[in-house]
Amino acid sequence: MDEVLCPHLEGIKIINLGSTKGKKEVRIGTAMHSEDRMNLVQLLKEYVDIFAWSYQDMSSLDNEIVEHKIPLEPHYPPIKQKPRRMSPDVSLKIKEEVKNQLEAGFLIVAKYQQWVANIVSVPKKDKKVRIVSPKDDFPLPHIDILVDNTTRHTCFSFMDGFSGYNQIKMAPEDMEKATFITQWGTFCYKVMPFVLKNAGATYQRAMVALFHDMMHKEVKVYVDNMNAKSKADQNHVQDLKKLFERLRKYRLRLNLAKYTFGVKSGKLLGFIITEKGIEVNLDKVREILVMKPPQIEKEVRGFLGRINYISSPIFKLLRKNQKKEWDEGCQKAFEKIKSYLREPPILVPPVDGRPLIMYLTILEESMGCILGQHDESGKKEQTIYYLSKKFSECKMRYLLVERTCCALAWAAQRLRSYMLSHTTWLIFKMDPIKKCPIDYLAHNPLVDYQPMKHDFLDKDIFLLTDEIEQEEGWTLLFDGASNALGYGIGAVLISPQGRCFPFTARLGFSCTNDMVEYEACAMGIAMALEYQVKNLKDYRDFVLVGHQLRDE
Repeated sequence: MDEVLCPHLEGIKIINLGSTKGKKEVRIGTAMHSEDRMNLVQLLKEYVDIFAWSYQDMSSLDNEIVEHKIPLEPHYPPIKQKPRRMSPDVSLKIKEEVKNQLEAGFLIVAKYQQWVANIVSVPKKDKKVRIVSPKDDFPLPHIDILVDNTTRHTCFSFMDGFSGYNQIKMAPEDMEKATFITQWGTFCYKVMPFVLKNAGATYQRAMVALFHDMMHKEVKVYVDNMNAKSKADQNHVQDLKKLFERLRKYRLRLNLAKYTFGVKSGKLLGFIITEKGIEVNLDKVREILVMKPPQIEKEVRGFLGRINYISSPIFKLLRKNQKKEWDEGCQKAFEKIKSYLREPPILVPPVDGRPLIMYLTILEESMGCILGQHDESGKKEQTIYYLSKKFSECKMRYLLVERTCCALAWAAQRLRSYMLSHTTWLIFKMDPIKKCPIDYLAHNPLVDYQPMKHDFLDKDIFLLTDEIEQEEGWTLLFDGASNALGYGIGAVLISPQGRCFPFTARLGFSCTNDMVEYEACAMGIAMALEYQVKNLKDYRDFVLVGHQLRDE
């Protein structure tokens, strides 16, 4: 057994599950307890048949579970491409791969096919892809939510399907649509190839069908990436056994060369997952730490794309009619970013029942956002998410409050999945939510505005007593009429003193008797609101309106 150290992982041991000649090596974490590690090795030996080392070790999922279809837009004519010239080196590699897939049963020789394409597709002159098959809208898991739910576990196993797409069969009637041509012949796929438009959606649909009761519990699945997780090391072997039983039942094979079992941390969809939270991928950080200052505009754009942070001095180099000079300000920003990356933060998933804290920073050319949450002590803040965005040239000319509103709307849309489940505190230098109504009131003053009087006639205005004065009610009478001559409504408001306020109106549209009654009631209520009536009694001869007014 050889012990090695892999990036972002603790020490691992290479264990051979096969013979001396036919090695079948698997990687196991060394941080597990010795007894748990022995149980894990025994489990892997027991289920060694679920792994594949070559095409010959593979099988296919049952067509009753999933099969890939290629629906076509109606009345779209078939397309036949002529063979494309290729270099001898590329041709030999294609020949070898075609031979391997023929021996594995992935391909069959095609004759008299209507659809024929070259191995590498070429975009059209306008750089668009010709769409023949409609898109499959089967949803993929949200990466942020999937990664958040994977953290806070003590033991992980990271897995990958062996040539996963090829384990799903093509629908027999659609095989000819996946035909390709080479100088050695024309072949069509019996299994789903990687390059098809809806292949990812078909594979995800199959994974949901196989593991729907285990997802979000013991297993996380994103297309052909699988991750088994456990809250305790002693439970991990049982969780893996449940997963292996399902894989054996449906004959889904895994790629043992890309697997690591029983580790405390690992890479999932580009993120480093640990028990503490989500850590920065040190491979990407290391590239920036050893990077030389960019010299040309292309290198500046590449640098900004890799770090995903925004630095205003560096962005100035991308402006039109701007002198391309790496000055002292750019160098300071460059070194500052590198210093931040030497101590990468750990991101944690949100905890239910605690409010979130959103920090928003607005600059002239960019914005930044940090979403955090207090820990159990309530004194220390933990980071959940980072966001940054460069404003367009048009938005750079906005006022500060307008840029703030744009940034807030964009951040809220990106963080919607978090904010819907938690109360969110917004913290930044200005408050656009408060400023908007203030600006509106300033530009639209009240006509009957009266200045405050300092001499109060009643000195006991703030005196509170137990006696509550009950305001006398007004009375509303309303009725409507419809006949061949037209439609009319009327209402009468009667004040507590007995004064009557009649209102009538003629409707300019056709309506039924019920609608006439509703219109009369609505007009009476509108006039009552205009007179600031608080207590209203209504009398009507239409029972349905009365029930709805009482919310019955």
